[in-house]
Amino acid sequence: MSKVRVLYVASEMNPFLETSKVADFLRKLPQEIQERGMEVRILVPRFGLINERKNRLHEVVRLSGINISVGDEEKPLIIKVASVPNAKLQVYFIDNDDYFHRKSVFFDKDNIAHTDNDERAIFFCKGVLETVKKLGWSPDIVHCNDWMTGLIPLYLKTTYKKDPIFKDTKSIFSVYNNSMELKFEGDITKKVKMMDIDDSMLGHLETLSYEGFVKIGIEYADLVIQAEEQLNQGLIDIFKTTEAKNKHHINMLDENVTESHFNIYHELLA
Repeated sequence: MSKVRVLYVASEMNPFLETSKVADFLRKLPQEIQERGMEVRILVPRFGLINERKNRLHEVVRLSGINISVGDEEKPLIIKVASVPNAKLQVYFIDNDDYFHRKSVFFDKDNIAHTDNDERAIFFCKGVLETVKKLGWSPDIVHCNDWMTGLIPLYLKTTYKKDPIFKDTKSIFSVYNNSMELKFEGDITKKVKMMDIDDSMLGHLETLSYEGFVKIGIEYADLVIQAEEQLNQGLIDIFKTTEAKNKHHINMLDENVTESHFNIYHELLA
């Protein structure tokens, strides 16, 4: 019997970058899931705060060279890789000179949000799926973590649905209590759109906030996980919506988090 393949996608991971609990989760769970016999891949953005020399990142030339469309523009996708110290894990980094080389994540040194945060998230989500295609590695489950990954379940249900790499892939979206004053500008729907996506699918993005990405993730994922006990009021309200109530929610806050996820992965595929 072939191994279950799990792709983890998030905005951060220890020891490369830590700004929230997502980083610790991504450091712990994939390794323990891999030790239980599943095959794991991890993709995160290569934010400029990540020290390439210290963490021994290097470009994977055979994977780089794709252009990713964000609205009317096309941006070159650069893929880098590094190993997690003291673990048999490789991490792939989505990179682009325009989006990820500044020495900050979502806010500058004056705590002002970058005006292109929406484009960075869109580029990242599209870049993840194109990288997996280049790898020729077909995931059984794509486990998306936090708002920046929220478009991936949508893309898997539309543009990539018939792609041989993803035709049997299930998606999980984990929601964290990462409340941010992120407001976007311009026509987000135009930037997000890909094949088989129409305007009616993107109504959540009209708020021009990060919560729109969370709502998309919840609507299109096969399974939704509440990753933290305390959620801000905006996220609590999202979980009260009809489309959220109709999802299969799992509260993953117990101590035996690895066992719970291991069982959930098998149940989802069954």
